[in-house]
Amino acid sequence: MLFRQLFDPVTSTYTYLVADSQTSEAALIDPVLEQVERDVTLLQQLGLTLRYCLETHVHADHITGASELRRRTGCVSVVPKEAHVHCADRFIDDDDRLQVGAIEIEAIATPGHTDSHLAYLIDGTHLLTGDALLIRGCGRTDFQSGDAGTLFDSVTQRLFALPDTTLVYPGHDYRGHTVSTIGEEKRWNPRFVGRDREGFQQFMSTLNLPHPQKMAEAVPANERCGNVVLVTS
Repeated sequence: MLFRQLFDPVTSTYTYLVADSQTSEAALIDPVLEQVERDVTLLQQLGLTLRYCLETHVHADHITGASELRRRTGCVSVVPKEAHVHCADRFIDDDDRLQVGAIEIEAIATPGHTDSHLAYLIDGTHLLTGDALLIRGCGRTDFQSGDAGTLFDSVTQRLFALPDTTLVYPGHDYRGHTVSTIGEEKRWNPRFVGRDREGFQQFMSTLNLPHPQKMAEAVPANERCGNVVLVTS
């Protein structure tokens, strides 16, 4: 398996490239519009054909590159089934699987950050957690139908049930971390260690974080697969 972690410094967003080196089929997960040229160049350099462009959820902090990647490569745009997106080519639900050559991508429902969030488990070893589980943290739950209790259940019942050796690759990191493991997060993540569901809900309700700067622009654009031309003021 060919695996690359790509970073957008403006929004601290990770995009992931997964490919089968034998068939040269590839998937991009959570692409960023401003980084499409970087992604297309890398695909060309590695001799890869982009088959899928997947989203973990409808993002509020950046605009997806899905529409532009679809236009330039002919890839299939894939979004979570419950997301309020009508322009995608395919919708994916909990426990659905996609094949990229011999590589299997398994969708795991992890709502809470948003009501339609998915994590993706790649070949049983690499877990792309989106904004549900971050390295020593987690996504916020105070907008886009987020719910702290639901997120606690998603992380503790679904993600923490995976083998401790499972590699954790988050959708964002703001402190320079790149990868963790399920075992590490179960032991050291301060959002969850020593907290029950009620304690987690109480903690999340006190964060009082400002909304992402691009939220007003990003959410409606991402509901249109990143087609900013259609966004109205």
